[in-house]
Amino acid sequence: MVDAANVVGSRPDGWWRDRAGAAGRLAERLVAALDAGALDADRVHLVLEGAARAAEVPEHPRLAVVRARADGDGAIVELAAALPGEVTVVTADRGLRARLTARAIGPGALLERLP
Repeated sequence: MVDAANVVGSRPDGWWRDRAGAAGRLAERLVAALDAGALDADRVHLVLEGAARAAEVPEHPRLAVVRARADGDGAIVELAAALPGEVTVVTADRGLRARLTARAIGPGALLERLP
């Protein structure tokens, strides 16, 4: 599961000027990584919040886009608890990590695997 706001925000590349565009580019990179076999996941859940909810995201059978109604952290906590099996959440947010029962890794671990 990917905390899109946290992953996008981990690199100062001007994402703040176009949050939806930045989230869409992250989704494209996730799809490319899934197709290349670079991610060890049956399914990736990309959680979008705020302005990023308007992102245009490519459809892919292994990418589920979650457009959080309120805060993304709450959606991540709920979804991580509801998913069966081992769940890994990509975020550097310490407050979110403290609320999770799932394993958490930082954005760098994901970004180094993306094309």
